[in-house]
Amino acid sequence: MTRFPTTRLLASACLVLAGAGVHAQDAANFPNKTLTFVVPYAPGGSSDTRARMLAAKMTKILGQTIIVENKAGGGGNIGTDAIAKAAPDGYTFGIGNFAPLSVNKAMMPKTPFDAAKDLAPIILIERGPLVMVVPENSPFKSFQDMVSYGKAHPDKITFASAGVGGAYHLAGELLAEATGVPMVHVPYKGGGPATTDLLGGQVSFMFDMAPAVLPHIKEHKMRALAVANDKRLPQLPNVPTLEELGLKNMSMSNWFGLVAPAKTPKAIIAKLNDAANRALKEPDVAQAIQGPGNIIGGGTPDQFATFVGGETTRWSKVVKEKHITAD
Repeated sequence: MTRFPTTRLLASACLVLAGAGVHAQDAANFPNKTLTFVVPYAPGGSSDTRARMLAAKMTKILGQTIIVENKAGGGGNIGTDAIAKAAPDGYTFGIGNFAPLSVNKAMMPKTPFDAAKDLAPIILIERGPLVMVVPENSPFKSFQDMVSYGKAHPDKITFASAGVGGAYHLAGELLAEATGVPMVHVPYKGGGPATTDLLGGQVSFMFDMAPAVLPHIKEHKMRALAVANDKRLPQLPNVPTLEELGLKNMSMSNWFGLVAPAKTPKAIIAKLNDAANRALKEPDVAQAIQGPGNIIGGGTPDQFATFVGGETTRWSKVVKEKHITAD
């Protein structure tokens, strides 16, 4: 048996302890330079708007400047991959969205990262419960009207979405399965064109978040048939939830949180989590999220990890069963 001299064993032990000491020191001094906040989508969208609001708040809380960088493309994959491949020191983190974290791997096998292995959850920022809407002149005055018609006329019900594999598309697929109504998906390149065709009566219905549809509802251009949430929204008190209408496990939302590269020290993740939780409690941030109908996140990294895991299991199953691909 080969025996190593005691001095070599002691040296190895010292190196391990020294490494641990460096990590502890890094966490204690974090942050001591500018941080980068990556947004995997273009400027102007909801993720970008919220990122810039949080970056401003967290800059004050952490005492270091946070720069927002937009890295759009690939259905959110390009920016999310940039976060995953950054140095795991806490100085690069960013928005982790519904599709890149919970859907894209199942839909796009060549996704360049594995969200479960390459990213460290920090915190859930917000959820946007989905609202089912029809144009104001739709013959469907209620959810039951649409279901009855759809069962009598298979494949005559069409639903729009902002693109294949997004929350609005998958919500429609899950609704078709839950109701037993054959429905036809009509994908668009973005929410704007989908909304235009819905308002024009080219499609039967669509799912979208409350902030997007409330103005149209107030202007009597759209009518909400149901809310995909566990309870009614304060902004739409007369609109029933899908569960009230007899469908179980139909709470669906578009959501995003903060993520960092995997192997980022837990002490640094904890500092970013604390800063984000404090930012979410600021009155103007809370109003910006809740006012238009979304729900504030918050909580621990472990809670966000559990949430993402549940969403991944749920939506990956839908993607595989419906044979949904990005092509």
